[in-house]
Amino acid sequence: MLPGVCAVLALYGYVLSGFHIVSRVKYELTGSEETWEAAAAAEGYSSSVEEYYYDHLAEELHEAYREVYVHLMRYEDSGVFLSAISAEEFWQVYYAVLADHPEIFWTDTSAQVEESALTGTVMNYHFDVTVEPEERDAMRTELEAAADACISQIPSDATDYEKIKAVFEYVIDTTEYDVNSEDSQNIQSALLYHSSVCAGYSRAFQYILHRMGLFCTYITGTIVDGGDHGWNMVRIAETEMSGETLAGIPETEASECYYYVDVTWGDPVFAGNMDDYDTEDTINYNYLCCTETDLFRTHVPDGSVELPECTSDSYDYYKRNGFYYESFDWEVIYQALMESVQAGDTRIMMKFGSGEAYLEAQSALFEGNLLDDPGQYLMRQNGVNSWNYRYHTDDNFYLITVYWN
Repeated sequence: MLPGVCAVLALYGYVLSGFHIVSRVKYELTGSEETWEAAAAAEGYSSSVEEYYYDHLAEELHEAYREVYVHLMRYEDSGVFLSAISAEEFWQVYYAVLADHPEIFWTDTSAQVEESALTGTVMNYHFDVTVEPEERDAMRTELEAAADACISQIPSDATDYEKIKAVFEYVIDTTEYDVNSEDSQNIQSALLYHSSVCAGYSRAFQYILHRMGLFCTYITGTIVDGGDHGWNMVRIAETEMSGETLAGIPETEASECYYYVDVTWGDPVFAGNMDDYDTEDTINYNYLCCTETDLFRTHVPDGSVELPECTSDSYDYYKRNGFYYESFDWEVIYQALMESVQAGDTRIMMKFGSGEAYLEAQSALFEGNLLDDPGQYLMRQNGVNSWNYRYHTDDNFYLITVYWN
């Protein structure tokens, strides 16, 4: 279920009407299983994005998926439904279309259908909408311009990872989290109104990446001990690491790996223990291209679509920026601390490769004397006789942040 909305199909039992019977017979006599694919192509509605949910639907539902998609793109908010599927299957394909296509911004996440009492198949449908047909083209233009404003700030030679990171930062920097946001399940909440919830953050992120030709899909589920939530999954070729092919792996043989991104939890409002954070810290990078091991400590997918393994940590933010330590080594961490204060950094982040190393580091830092020399250095530099540090620990990511100021 899409987060934040109680999306329930209203089911009605009806005997088939004469009009529906004629339409059904006419449809079935075409003899083609690709009627709606052909209609989409003929009317210029062929999808330009990789449709992850479509690819993971049962093949017998592909025609119904395309019918829903064509009706939506035609702005046919209600009418006769011709593919022979049940109400439950209708919800499955409707959900899949919305998950694949954030550019369909005018619908709510609920719909009503009329189901035949004789055949058990959907006769008619009605999409709940939030934007009227006469307003949609103008809003589409606004949304494209808003997305392109983000894209224009990204260097043309940026790697896919750099593009993903830039869009992640842009959506966070331009959006405020507000449960009362207008049209919060759709992209206009984030891109036009700059106020949204998880669905708006995630779908805006997906929409911009789609406009850049990058793969991104929308994942829904729940938060451990919490409510419904939505986030994203992206894919990056391993050949891209540092702009070069990986050592010893020919580019044609290197794999593409999937990563999770939670833009909403990248916003500092979700960083946790906010009193311990500098107000200028606008990004939490834990949720940028993270693994399932990291994410699933707090996020639980709802099973609405099959998910690939997300086990590569090649694009872990802390690894890429020299903030990662596989094990705890007193001398190594001491050197990192001293280099940080001597460089005038406002903070130092340290992510550890295991819970054991993480706990060792906490003990040495906050119960031992590992912070003594950095503290002495800061007192001398600032001409004071005392120094109080602040810190934040993240047990889910084995991350320690020490704030020097």
